Amino acid sequence: MRSLPLAAARTAALLLGTMLALPGTARAQTTAAPAVGSAAATPDNAVLLTVFLRHDQSRPLAELNAQLAKQGFYKAFPPPGMEVVSWTVAMGIGQIIVLRLPATRLREVNRVLEDTAWGAYRTEFYPTYDYRAVGLAEHEKAQ
Repeated sequence: MRSLPLAAARTAALLLGTMLALPGTARAQTTAAPAVGSAAATPDNAVLLTVFLRHDQSRPLAELNAQLAKQGFYKAFPPPGMEVVSWTVAMGIGQIIVLRLPATRLREVNRVLEDTAWGAYRTEFYPTYDYRAVGLAEHEKAQ
């Protein structure tokens, strides 16, 4: 098995450390929301976060949008300084958003979604890292 490049290994280790530091239970956080972070994503600390916002199909879209407006979703999301890599709608599912952010700001984006999207959406999160350069290099090497 080939080892990851140093930057990717550091990112994976940082992500793993961040995930291990999170509470092990699946309950809402009750502490105050963190202050808006100022850390910027760099090649050494960036993670990609795929967010699934699964809409409540038992309610009309106008009702969901009114709830999002009332809760301040579009004002708060995405948090300042987080790069939106893509933001798409998958019919029958909802919205799929990919953000690039420093791993240290993972809790911040989670809290924004807990505070502003819950009720209109069920949320799912998939933290990843950028493997494109490594995968393409392996492909070229195999040719």
